[in-house]
Amino acid sequence: MTAVEFLSEQIRLTNIEGLRFKLLDAIEQAKEMEKEQHNVSFNKGYDRRNYIHDFEYGGVEYWEEEPKEFEQYYNETYGGDK
Repeated sequence: MTAVEFLSEQIRLTNIEGLRFKLLDAIEQAKEMEKEQHNVSFNKGYDRRNYIHDFEYGGVEYWEEEPKEFEQYYNETYGGDK
């Protein structure tokens, strides 16, 4: 679930009583989720770049598998376009 999907679900489930505080909390949670998602994506991209470098200059045999391209990673992790 992406941070935006999480926030959307929290808004959908929220009733009018306590709405402001629940939404502010959900926004903070979504920000933390987004930060972690960006961190993971950054690291996956870094791995992909290193794999391509090793592929071009030797050393690819040390990789257990080829890191996924972004679209494949995103679709498998977050379910693609919703």
